[in-house]
Amino acid sequence: MMVGKKFKFTVLTIIIGLLLIGCEGNEFEEKNYSGSALGTTYHIKIFTGKEDLNVDKGLDSIFQAINKSLSTYWKDSDITLINKGVDSIKVDENFKRVFKGSKKIYEETDGYFDPTVGNLVNAYGFGPDKRLERLQDQTIDSLLKYVGLDKIQLSSEGKIIKQDPEIYLDFNAIAKGYTLDVIAEFFDHLGVKNYLIELGGELVSRGEHITKQKPFVVAIDDPRQEEGERTFQATLELKNKAMATSGNYRKFRIDSITGERFVHTINPLTGKPERSNLLSVSVLAENCMLADGYATAFMALGLEKSKKIVAKLDNIDVYLIYAENDSTKVYTSEGFSKVLLD
Repeated sequence: MMVGKKFKFTVLTIIIGLLLIGCEGNEFEEKNYSGSALGTTYHIKIFTGKEDLNVDKGLDSIFQAINKSLSTYWKDSDITLINKGVDSIKVDENFKRVFKGSKKIYEETDGYFDPTVGNLVNAYGFGPDKRLERLQDQTIDSLLKYVGLDKIQLSSEGKIIKQDPEIYLDFNAIAKGYTLDVIAEFFDHLGVKNYLIELGGELVSRGEHITKQKPFVVAIDDPRQEEGERTFQATLELKNKAMATSGNYRKFRIDSITGERFVHTINPLTGKPERSNLLSVSVLAENCMLADGYATAFMALGLEKSKKIVAKLDNIDVYLIYAENDSTKVYTSEGFSKVLLD
């Protein structure tokens, strides 16, 4: 009899627990937001029982503040004025956080992540400015004088101090990831505990998909996909993490003799393009600013150098798609392997 009572009590407890979970889930409403910002698109999914969160207004304010501080496309942004030589600008908190994050990645990747490489990128024709007709060693050396994040300091007054006024700052490789972090902080402040934010392919998640009662599932694009297709290399569960992907996809070249596929990236240390066999890099990190910056750096570093640096970093995991002869292969760090789905 005692066993029977205990069994009935256990079943009743489970039933009540399931009912409570069901009621709690019904309190959450799925809300979706999408639009255009920072030259790309965003899609956001949140679960909340709260009304009148003014999410659209909050997002507009965030995008406005980020552009005013960090956009090289805004003529009156702080970074544009600094690049023009205005030395009286006192930068805001957004600029400070991105600058400090860039310094961290710059130092930990031995200078391969460098927001001052813009002059070289333009010279090779990979940027918005006209390509230089002749890029001889002497020309490259002259441009390298303006490359190096160690040549810029942030003063205690919040001013940017450059060793040379011609040094050009461009945080586009990290600002998008940082923006996702700011949006995440916005939702945290509102008390939203379950959400997935996507901006230009970068992702931040908190909690889980309440309706499905499981972590958010996201995908990594297949770099071999044809024009007009959308195929995936892998899927994974993203919970309380950020993920950024940097890839060349169809922008690789094929060696006419060996058939080897490779991409050209600019080495900020030498000023010259290097062959890289990495086609796509996906990085998991605690925040998207770091994920975004490291993804960019690893594309420049290549497979072997990236693996060595990842081994030294805490809380950074990678999924690297690389070319080997006429095929593509994958390197996955231990932490990334744990969240991949079959």
